[in-house]
Amino acid sequence: MTDSRSTNPSGNGPAGRVAAPRQSKGLKDSAIGFWEGLSIGLDSTAPAYSIAAVLGSVVVIAGVQAPAVLWVSFVPMFLIAGAFLYMNRADTDCGTTFSWVTRAMGPWFGWMGGWAVFTTGVLVIGSLADVAAKYLYVLVGLDDWAESRPRVMILAIIIVLVMTWLCVVGTEASAKVQVVLVFAQVAALVVFIVVGVIRLANGSLPEGSVAPSWDWLNPVGLSATQLTSGLLVGVFIYWGWESAVNLSEESRDGDTAPGRAGMWSTVILVATYLGVGIITIAVAGVDFVTGYEDETLFGALGDLVLGPLSFILLLSIITSGIASTQTTILPASRVSLSMAAAGAFPKIFATINPKYGTPGFGTWFIGLVAIGWYVGASIISDNFLFDSISALSLLIAFYYALTGLACVIYWRHRLFTSVKAFLFIGLGPLIGALILGYLLVESVIQLADPEESYSGSAVLGLGVPLAIALFFVVLGVVLMVAWRFTPAGRVFFSRRGFERVSDEVALAALGPVRPGAGVRG
Repeated sequence: MTDSRSTNPSGNGPAGRVAAPRQSKGLKDSAIGFWEGLSIGLDSTAPAYSIAAVLGSVVVIAGVQAPAVLWVSFVPMFLIAGAFLYMNRADTDCGTTFSWVTRAMGPWFGWMGGWAVFTTGVLVIGSLADVAAKYLYVLVGLDDWAESRPRVMILAIIIVLVMTWLCVVGTEASAKVQVVLVFAQVAALVVFIVVGVIRLANGSLPEGSVAPSWDWLNPVGLSATQLTSGLLVGVFIYWGWESAVNLSEESRDGDTAPGRAGMWSTVILVATYLGVGIITIAVAGVDFVTGYEDETLFGALGDLVLGPLSFILLLSIITSGIASTQTTILPASRVSLSMAAAGAFPKIFATINPKYGTPGFGTWFIGLVAIGWYVGASIISDNFLFDSISALSLLIAFYYALTGLACVIYWRHRLFTSVKAFLFIGLGPLIGALILGYLLVESVIQLADPEESYSGSAVLGLGVPLAIALFFVVLGVVLMVAWRFTPAGRVFFSRRGFERVSDEVALAALGPVRPGAGVRG
């Protein structure tokens, strides 16, 4: 099946090159809708686990102005979500960043963008399952088992295998599970916020609580160092919202609904994070929050605010880890499918399970490689596992920034036809890309210092997280160059890029060009 929306007979030469037709990859059509996509986008960020993992660190950096950091971190995510929305309108492809960057910037950048998405799954899937496994033991009273690395690893591996199987069985089944899991974790956070507000209002909290202030949302009082350090931590908690867009070829209204789901995911996340952050500081105070390690903070907060119902927060972290384990498998498997269909990856990754309409080989490959990385990292040390997560920030910033730039390039001839086009397709994604590019550079500088890593050790003089990220980048470059000399690779890398959005798509997204506004090539 050919997607005619990507074709347009107009335009010649590099400035006028239009998108090539997109061929169906065999995925099951209309398997999910907007609400399922929204659930998948939210679950991919693991909101309960993410805020629990970083809130203490953000408070250490910014004090009572931690909520300001949380909403400022949201800004580049929302701007890049706009890029995903409009690029998905133009090119509804499950490969997202890979497909879009290839069209706009050429096959070399596109391949590395796809590789970055692929490797983020490998790095983090096992860690998410590890968190869920550890807290599952704690929930059922097996604290000794929670401290046993072999037992935690065994349960984590089982979780990854089950979630991988569920992804293969079908997108509908995965989506139904995600709806339940997102309700469980977001509802738990809402309960925490509501109970905290009630206890603040009736004065039933112990000494140390403080009335919230609007100043907590003002980032102006923060130094440049504080704001940058906070952003480096804060951006992590929004990563993953775009998973719904990776399922665009399996969605109803696939050219619009997944993009809207991604944008709404970021909005719901910032509201949730702000609520949790403000209530946490108000009910506990800065000294209480900074007195705990990130992994134990939510347990202490649950006891303080919810009392005997504190297990609700623990349960939210468990469901968060399990949900994100599953949803993180989805983007990596769809990107590898898209790359294989385009001739940029071995053809076997384009294999579709005939019964379930999912990329069976690619999904199992991601799950098993992620298990291999998780086991190897765990054997080295827990700190190496944490350093793997830190390496994520570099890869995330890289492919998000590429997507923002690709949006500007791909829609370039329409950016000055209306205020909407200029702000939401041009300026917004460009600003988002520049912010993330700046954070990428700052992350490299920070993570180059071995003292900034969990392990505190150096690899070739570099901090372990940076060494891990560079390992995957170099591995990607080697594989890319090697693939260039295969028959399929020669065809793929002969693509010239610098395509532009078709007039048909631009008309549907923006309406007719207003009089006096030129269409630029």
